[in-house]
Amino acid sequence: MKKRGQVTIFVIVAVLIVVMAILIYLFYPKIKSGIGFDEKNPSAFLQSCLEKDLKESINTVSLQGGSLNPEHFYLYQDNKIEYLCYTDEYYVTCVMQQPMLKSHIESQITTAISEKANQCLTELEKNYKNNGYQVEFKSRLIDVELLPKRVATRLNSSLVLTKAGEKTQYDSLNFAVTNNLYELVSIANSILNMEARYGNSETTIYMDYYHDLKVEKFKQTDGTTIYILTDRNTENKFQFASRSLAWPPGYGN
Repeated sequence: MKKRGQVTIFVIVAVLIVVMAILIYLFYPKIKSGIGFDEKNPSAFLQSCLEKDLKESINTVSLQGGSLNPEHFYLYQDNKIEYLCYTDEYYVTCVMQQPMLKSHIESQITTAISEKANQCLTELEKNYKNNGYQVEFKSRLIDVELLPKRVATRLNSSLVLTKAGEKTQYDSLNFAVTNNLYELVSIANSILNMEARYGNSETTIYMDYYHDLKVEKFKQTDGTTIYILTDRNTENKFQFASRSLAWPPGYGN
């Protein structure tokens, strides 16, 4: 009798496990889509869905001179680092390659996250529909902007929700991640202006003024200079290449 009772318990447990597995299979997608969803705060959902990809994209472009796929680059420690000021001649100062560097970086990050952003907006729409809303997006254009001490993401359109005859409109969905890429790019522009004008830059003046900033400068044999700007507190980096006022092999400057 004792053995029969144990067998019966095992059978019941096995049946319960199978039933639970079936329920999870059927309902997990709905459960998953509802995680982190707050009807009153669509921006929070967008952030939870997109933040990881945004941070990864910021890191990628920061380590590659501001570009997702550098075309004119110097290979440094297996990293393709974009030339932001360049000349292929000797004794000549470089020419700016990205005079609108901030805008270029913003467009690169926007491109990097656009596919994931659309997936997130589709998931957001499904969540609202599952909760009985009619959903209307005017458009699905995502913009990224570098701002002081943060990188902001914004949906430049309105989201209109209708439920039980009541309408709610959000003119934009936005969130930001903490990152001082804005400041690092501003310093990079200043260094690049000196490279273009004088063929070199004095980096210690930046560290004297910005005590949390580390500026590293590595001269290469072909006349290229690799600059690495690092925030000592956050370890955020921005690195880029320049070739200006280069000397032929065998000569020094």
